[in-house]
Amino acid sequence: MIFACISGIIALCFLLVDLLTKAWAYSALVAQPNYFLGFIRFNYLPGGNTGIAWGMFGSSKAGMVVITILTGFMIVGLVALFFTVFKKNRPAQVCLAVITAGAMGNFIDRIFLGYVRDFVDVSPLGFGICNFADFYITFGAVALLIVILFVGKEAMFPLGKYKKEKEQEKQKENEEN
Repeated sequence: MIFACISGIIALCFLLVDLLTKAWAYSALVAQPNYFLGFIRFNYLPGGNTGIAWGMFGSSKAGMVVITILTGFMIVGLVALFFTVFKKNRPAQVCLAVITAGAMGNFIDRIFLGYVRDFVDVSPLGFGICNFADFYITFGAVALLIVILFVGKEAMFPLGKYKKEKEQEKQKENEEN
């Protein structure tokens, strides 16, 4: 239960960073875009992203209502996964907390503003304009996939000591049969 509280604090911190950076972008970048590291441009787009990734479904009010509702269900599903499927897998729980924070950040924007505030222009890297919540969702999902595949005893292809433990368990099962 303590780790669930820690994960909740992690999610709240990430959510707070997302919401604060969106507020900063709105106040500081409307008039003057800034460059970071020479290739990432901070540029707030007035009117925001009314769609999802790359503005898809942005022209469809009904589509966005459905996507907003599905996002709400997804957040509930992520929390359910945290307490059921991954209840003993701490790295997976951290990944789920990060993904949930990102989903909640964009969900809050959609509910209260009707659009998502995007301001990180990574188009020189082959992507569009996004926000920190999008980074949380993307990197959290990739990290979760890595955890599911390689980290811990429950992993599909465990690495290191977990691989040895899993092999020993299989050998023990074979000896018993």
